[in-house]
Amino acid sequence: MTTYYRDSDVVITSTGVRMDGQKFALAELRQVWHRRGRRSWGTIAGRGAIGVAMVLPILVGALGVGVALVIDASTALTIGLIGGGILVGLAAAPLADLLLEHVDRSYDRGSRELEIWARTRAGDVRLLHTKDASRFGRIYRALQRALEPQGATRQ
Repeated sequence: MTTYYRDSDVVITSTGVRMDGQKFALAELRQVWHRRGRRSWGTIAGRGAIGVAMVLPILVGALGVGVALVIDASTALTIGLIGGGILVGLAAAPLADLLLEHVDRSYDRGSRELEIWARTRAGDVRLLHTKDASRFGRIYRALQRALEPQGATRQ
């Protein structure tokens, strides 16, 4: 028996599938397909907010430098404003690294609900429902590999 995928909720082997508490022999699965649900606009808005949070310190730093160059102030104040603006802008680099990591994880999770369905003698059955796009891809590829010798069809 070959194991194609295993985690706490899903097991895909060369003999069968266990997903969401349901067990099926591979021979029972006549057809397997996947569906993508609607986008989660909350996830997309969160990504946008992270983008704004990355750009904001750079804009504040540029504003400080701009103000320093426009106002008629002493040399010490001008140098202080320019230095402060540059430091605020440079502070964006570590913040951006941290926030980009959150954006990467957001894309791994995905912004849609994903489902795997199968047609059996008893009818259509939803095998898996998840929002984690990375995990969904691994599971669906493993299921495709497991079904290849069986000659089952996929969409």
